[in-house]
Parts: sequence; C-alpha cells; structure tokens
Amino acid sequence: MDLSFSQENNQIRNLAREFAENEIRPVVMKYDESQEFPFELFRKMGELGFMGVTVDSKYGGAGLSYVDYCIIIEEISKVDPSIGLSVAAHNGLCTSHIYNFSSEYLKEKYLPDLTSGKKIGAWGLTEPTSGTDAAGLRTTARQVEGGYILNGVKQFTTHGKVGEIAVVMAITDREKGKKGISAFVLEKGMNGFSAGRKENKLGMRASDTSMMIMDNVFVPAENLIGLEGEGFKQALQVLDAGRIGIAALSLGLAEGALEASVKYSKERTQFGRQLADFQAIQWKISDMATKIEAARLLTYKAAFLKDSGKDITLSAATAKYFASETAVRCAEEAVQIHGGYGYVKDFPVEKFYRDAKLLTIGEGTSEVQKMVIARKILKS
Repeated sequence: MDLSFSQENNQIRNLAREFAENEIRPVVMKYDESQEFPFELFRKMGELGFMGVTVDSKYGGAGLSYVDYCIIIEEISKVDPSIGLSVAAHNGLCTSHIYNFSSEYLKEKYLPDLTSGKKIGAWGLTEPTSGTDAAGLRTTARQVEGGYILNGVKQFTTHGKVGEIAVVMAITDREKGKKGISAFVLEKGMNGFSAGRKENKLGMRASDTSMMIMDNVFVPAENLIGLEGEGFKQALQVLDAGRIGIAALSLGLAEGALEASVKYSKERTQFGRQLADFQAIQWKISDMATKIEAARLLTYKAAFLKDSGKDITLSAATAKYFASETAVRCAEEAVQIHGGYGYVKDFPVEKFYRDAKLLTIGEGTSEVQKMVIARKILKS
C-alpha cells in the first residue's frame, strides 16, 4: 500500500504553502481584527487555480483531484483557518453544486467567474429555524410564468454578504417534504435579493458569515439546478464532499497549532530548561502528533475514495468528526503549552483556539457525524 503523495501533489503543496506563508501570514491578524473580507487574496488565489480546484479547465478550473484540493485547504489552514474556510466554502459548496448538478448553460454562465475568483460563491441551506434539521427549511419557490418567486431567509451563510453568486435551497412542493426541495442559482442584483446582518463571530472572523434575504425574488426557470425536488438530494451529496474539505481544514489547523507549540517549547525556558525537556510537555506534543496523523489518514482516505468515484458518506463523516475534534483538542493543548502567552494575540495559538470550535459545528455537527456513521455501520 503506497501512502506517499505524488510529485504533482507535492508541487501543489509547495505552491499552497508558499502562498500561505508569503501572502496570508503577514495579514492574518489584520483581517481577524477588522473582520474585513480579503478580496485581494482571493483574486490572487484565483490566478493560482485555488478557486476552482476540481473544476474542469473548460470552465476556467484547475482540473485537479480531490486529494490536491485537500492539500491546498490543509496548507492554507495551517496559517489562517478562516481563509481556508472561505476557500473550502467557495469550492466545496457553491461552485461544486453548480459544477456537479446544473445544466451546461448555468455552468458556462457562472463557473468562469467563480473559478477565477472574480466573484465569490455562497450556498444557502441553513435558516433561522432549521440548522441540522435541514429538511425543515421554510424558504419557498412559487412557480410563475418564466420562472419562480423566492421568499425566505438564510442564516449563517458563508459569504452571504460578499458573495455575488449563490445556490439557494427552497421548497417548491411542501406536501412532498424533502422531495419537494429544489435548488436555484441566484445573483446579487436580482430585485429583492439582499444580504442581512453580518455575524460578529468568536473565530473565523475573516470569513464572512451573514444572512441572505429573499423578498419576492424572481428567478428565471433556467436557474433551477437539475429538476424540481432534487435540491435536498443534491445538497446531501454536496455536504458529503464538503465534509472532506472541512476535515482537511481541521487537519491544517491542528498542524499549525502543533508547529507553533513545538517552536515555543524549544524557545521558552523555565527552571533553567527548555519547555520541550519536560515530560508533561512532551506527552502533550506526542498526543497531538498522534491524533494529527490519524486525522491525516482518515482525511486523505476519504479524498482518495472521492477521486475513485466510491461512496464517501461514511468516510467523509468519519474524517470530519475525528479531524474537527482533533483540531479543537490540539488548539486547546497549544494554548496550555504556551501558558499565559497562549491567551494573548501576539501568538498564533490564541486564534487557532477561537477558530477551531466552528469545525465541530459547521457542515454537520459532531453529533450529526456520529449519527451518519452509526446509520451506515448498522445498515451494512
């Protein structure tokens, strides 16, 4: 069994790592404190192919594998998980949904701007009254001549304010339950389509999280993705793949926390010795490293299965669950290793600690992942 990365994988890793170190690291705290969205960084990533990683080159994408995609997310997230989150949401949700399920017309119309980074993508499923219970959404799409009228509110939407192209799930036939949910592509500028409140978050602060409001928005019939009633099924498949990206993000955050801890433990002295010489610190570092290695194997197994066209529901849920919990634990231990310095913004572990928690919540909580894992195992 060959667990090594290819030469091309390693070249992509080096490219992503150099970009993260040279372009992102110098401005991490600037964007964290201001909560501005770093449009210029995303335009540069578009030039590198990071905004349409797995999309075919005919639509302006890089045409790379899902393993490559995870490598890019991992390396960016070692430096700034909030940038990694936005790259993952743009690629793995909005862009992926359009690329995998929409008509050729919609692909040609929207994908080039998304893959180039000229426009940022949003994806609207969660609502104020339905999070984990995604099938309980209330946004409606009423069919009219030439299209649909959409009404509703989406909550906690990544890029809800800065995104210009959005995939939105809405009910076209309430009597059919989950099978009455459809997906649509909306554009900023459509009458009645606007951004609501931007959330003031604990972490991931450079990644925009906002409400999207639809007030009698007319959406042309051709902007329906697939057929009526397919939206929920599409969304579940999008989320399956998206969870692998969140696992890679979690892996990168955990690695960043470990690297910072190793560096600090070698530089900091107490009682005439480096912190790294104390067994208590060594045990923390060994536990972090072991969990990270396990998270890496789960994440890249899931990515490999995705590239192989295999069912990924179980592997994606397992990777996302374990890697996200590992990220939280590693960030916590990193703060503990740093002591008081871990609680101030002069050291990167303070931000890792704030950023990590979202990973056990977004794109399916840890509890949801355990439900998915159990169901797949019990049905097998």
